[in-house]
Amino acid sequence: MREYLVVFLVAASVTYLLTVVAREIALRTGAVAAVRDRDVHAEPIPYLGGIAMLGGLVAAYLVARQLPFLSSPDSGAFTFPDARAVIVAGALICGVGVLDDIFDLDALTKFGGQVMAVGLLVYSGVQFKFFFTPNEEQFSLDSSQGAILTAVIVVATVNAVNFVDGLDGLAAGVVGIAAIAFFFYCYQLSAANGVSRATTGALLSAALAGVCAGFLVHNFHPARLFMGDSGSMLIGLVLSATAITVTTQFSAEDISLGADGARASFLPMLLPVALPILILIVPLADLVLAVVRRTRAGRSPFAPDKQHLHHRLLEIGHSHRRAVLIMWVWAGLIAFSTVLASLRTGPPVWIGIGSGFAITLLLTFVLPILHKPPVLAEETL
Repeated sequence: MREYLVVFLVAASVTYLLTVVAREIALRTGAVAAVRDRDVHAEPIPYLGGIAMLGGLVAAYLVARQLPFLSSPDSGAFTFPDARAVIVAGALICGVGVLDDIFDLDALTKFGGQVMAVGLLVYSGVQFKFFFTPNEEQFSLDSSQGAILTAVIVVATVNAVNFVDGLDGLAAGVVGIAAIAFFFYCYQLSAANGVSRATTGALLSAALAGVCAGFLVHNFHPARLFMGDSGSMLIGLVLSATAITVTTQFSAEDISLGADGARASFLPMLLPVALPILILIVPLADLVLAVVRRTRAGRSPFAPDKQHLHHRLLEIGHSHRRAVLIMWVWAGLIAFSTVLASLRTGPPVWIGIGSGFAITLLLTFVLPILHKPPVLAEETL
């Protein structure tokens, strides 16, 4: 655990420091977010935060290779090329995002870049290969089926994070919370099965959480820098690819074994797909609603608008910062509920999750009423 904390701190520190460099590059290259009708910022803000985030990930990976526990031949953490492949694919998609932040690429070109990054993941072996049925029988996927399923999950997650990046600190906070939750899932899963805690999933999720934390210092309202597509696509790819790496490192018996020795609440066959989707259910729901809304209106699914979930929170009375915090709470509730249900079972689990949802609903819809300023009576003549 201490070495993972070092990885987290290195990623956070390097990202924090490189953000200043990324801001200067953005100003020199003209990668600046102009004020548009659908935006909530009142003055131009530089992009290219993804450059700093990529630097944080690379630094964390390089430091992890020198740490005794994570680099031990017995741990097996670096016998798999998964972590390196994910970072290289992340660098590719970050590069596409940088070009978009500077030159404003069209949607089809960005989609092509996302597909190329997924292709690199698949080529490196980071893809779905099999599932397990409830009776622990293995259901194998051929290479094309696994590649298609991997592409769907990764591209959907990348675009979901991109869609939710509409308020200062929102995307970085949601992904950072998801990464922390997934780290605890990987760590507890290893502990429950008596295997090495040094896993690719735990390493990447710790580094990703650190990157988001370091970036948030500059990105929380009022933001001094936006992550842009270079950052949102990068962290979306890393999070989804991290979840995929776990599915090939544990057996059906391992994944279905809860932290207390009992069976987990989720079926083993659902975990590989369910975890990355449920952890990011808030931005994914926003993505689906946006596509349906725009298609019904006869517009392109990629056409921007001002009707995302975070815009609606502002409309019902939340302040900018409180809207972001509410979205963080929802992301944390869903992410940690997913992890809890994946590791433990029984009525207490569902009672706790249900209570959390009830409290979060109250925070979402009651707080704006409580903080609504009183309406002053009109002065009579």
